[in-house]
Order: sequence, then structure tokens, then C-alpha cells
Amino acid sequence: MQVQNEIGLCGKMGKARKNKNTRGGGRECVMQPSDFKRWRKSLQLSQKQAAEALGLRRRVVQYYEKGVRDGAPVEIPKAIRLACFALSEGCADYGGPPSE
Repeated sequence: MQVQNEIGLCGKMGKARKNKNTRGGGRECVMQPSDFKRWRKSLQLSQKQAAEALGLRRRVVQYYEKGVRDGAPVEIPKAIRLACFALSEGCADYGGPPSE
């Protein structure tokens, strides 16, 4: 299975950065706080609605949009970035692959 390349997702919602933890020293997409807020507003979601759609608390959405929590930087996890992408593409839930 081929995953969408970094230009497809990072071109819209973040910047690629070199990550030592990525297999082969590849690039990982990093969603900036401004990207997260722009994503939410592009879907015309309130912070509360975005939190519900992502399975988060509203306060966590606020942390992601500010980029800090108690003075420490907050990085948006890959699972949340992927969920943002899925919601942007109209996928609100996933029940697994079809059974044969």
C-alpha cells in the first residue's frame, strides 16, 4: 500500500522536516499551530466541534492552536494530523476494511 507523499499532505497543512525516528531518515509532516487553526476554520468548525470530531477536549484544541501549554511547546501528534486530513476529505469515521 502506498501512502500519499509528503507533497500531497504537507503542501496543504504543514512543513516537512527531517525526523531521526522515521525509517530511512525520511521526512515527517509537521502541522504548525496556525495550520491547525486554518484547518478548523476551513471546515467552519468551532473549537468545541473540532474537539468532538477529533475525540479531544476543547482545551486540547486550544493548546494545539496556541502551540504551547504551561509555557512548554505542544506538537500536534501524527494521529491528530491524519484525522484532520481524513475529516478534510469527508471521512468522519472508519469501520475497517470491507469484509470479504
